[in-house]
Amino acid sequence: MFEAVIEALQFDFMRHALLAGILVSVACGIVGTFVVVNRIVFISGGIAHTAYGGIGLGYYLGFNPVIGAIAFALLAAVGMGIVERSTKERADTIIGVMWAVGMAIGIILIDLTPGYKADLMSYLFGSILAVPEQDLLIMLILDLIIGAIVFLLYKELLAISFDPVFSTTRRVPVQGLYLILVGTIALTVVMVMRVVGLILVIALLTIPAAIAGQFVKDLKQMMVLASILGAIFTNIGLWLSYFFNFTSGATIILVAGLSYLLSLVFQRLQNRWRLKNIENKTRYR
Repeated sequence: MFEAVIEALQFDFMRHALLAGILVSVACGIVGTFVVVNRIVFISGGIAHTAYGGIGLGYYLGFNPVIGAIAFALLAAVGMGIVERSTKERADTIIGVMWAVGMAIGIILIDLTPGYKADLMSYLFGSILAVPEQDLLIMLILDLIIGAIVFLLYKELLAISFDPVFSTTRRVPVQGLYLILVGTIALTVVMVMRVVGLILVIALLTIPAAIAGQFVKDLKQMMVLASILGAIFTNIGLWLSYFFNFTSGATIILVAGLSYLLSLVFQRLQNRWRLKNIENKTRYR
């Protein structure tokens, strides 16, 4: 087994995959924490699927589909963010329509594109073993942008996440900050799609943060732990998919999902143990 790992690391695609997993995990750890805390998982899914329209546009016009995905994801993020903040009662319906239309645009544009699209399925279901070097550079740049935004606006983002009403009374630009937040989600979605695909984006964006939230309450600690967990899940899933010839994206998400279930069981057992200790202490007083 150890020799097989060393042998696999001799290949560029394996080293690229490991690096991609780390870069994506950092973004998911940071942004996924805000997604979980703000309970905007549905918006994240809407942005992810709308980004498919940008992929179709990239194929149709002959430029890097990742650039098209970034443009569509950012436009979708702004649109969905405005809808979510201004029309609460029908936000889910409008976001669902944007989600479907974005996917439809992508599919039609791809149909209109002549030739064989060899790597098309990798955008839907992920292909971490096929991440090219230029995409790694894009991931690194997006990581730096996301990190800089959160670092500079951390206190403001924290405020609107836990008490947007009070933030409004303190003249904090809640609407603008919220759009910036969903914009960072859009950038993260584009990164994640090359690893697990647009279909499974929501899982990798939220599961590590959800697990971290069970064990730590400080937002910064939650981001760090979520990033570490994301890196662990992507690495384990990557090696399992490599050795057993499984689909990489699905394997990574399966590892993350099973870990989440185990964390729930552990948390429940821990709560029972604490309750039992409290009952014993009360009984012997």
